[in-house]
Amino acid sequence: MLEAIIFDMDGVLVDSEYTYFQSKSQILREAGHEVEESYHFQFMGTTGEYMWEQMKQEFSLPLSVPEYIQQMTDLRQAMIKRDGIKVIPHVQAFVKGLSEAGLKLAVASSSSLAEIKVSLAEIGLSNYFSEVVSTEEVTHSKPAPDVYLAAAERLGVNPENCLGIEDTKNGTGAVRNAGMVCVGFANPAFPKQDLAFADTVVSTFSELDAESLVKIYQEVRKHHA
Repeated sequence: MLEAIIFDMDGVLVDSEYTYFQSKSQILREAGHEVEESYHFQFMGTTGEYMWEQMKQEFSLPLSVPEYIQQMTDLRQAMIKRDGIKVIPHVQAFVKGLSEAGLKLAVASSSSLAEIKVSLAEIGLSNYFSEVVSTEEVTHSKPAPDVYLAAAERLGVNPENCLGIEDTKNGTGAVRNAGMVCVGFANPAFPKQDLAFADTVVSTFSELDAESLVKIYQEVRKHHA
């Protein structure tokens, strides 16, 4: 029985990917390396540590990983201050509807806990999520299931009674590895992601509600029974 919906944040609740792309491009440019925006697509759904370890190796960058993460964070915060936090279309009404239908809601994100809380407050959804979990609180980042399993545990729900919503290959992999039903969100505003691990893929939240998620959940469980 479907009891809980667990959301990724970046690219599902808030449109923050562009701040990662632009800040990293700027830092790399200043270090003498020009990259296309598409270069960053491979890192969608991963952690800051992972991204900078890879880029440090690839471009023989002189500073430490924590220093680059700090630079990226500072640049991103300046962008967010300038532009505000952009919400994904229709997601606010979708989340509120799920809450009203009595489903338990949580966030499982690769962003820092501080950033998750600020973003949810900014888009007016803090009160709808009873639990928020950051990968900084668990041992392994996505596609390992740790952050989703932690969210289910805090909600007091068996993972098999949860549905996760993700927009990247690593994210959908994490939901699948946690033994949950997965809805992939193919954001029309973003580059196409590999969502092969998702049980079903949607491109807008305007047509989804608690009833349709229950239907998706039951179909998947019946199919795998």
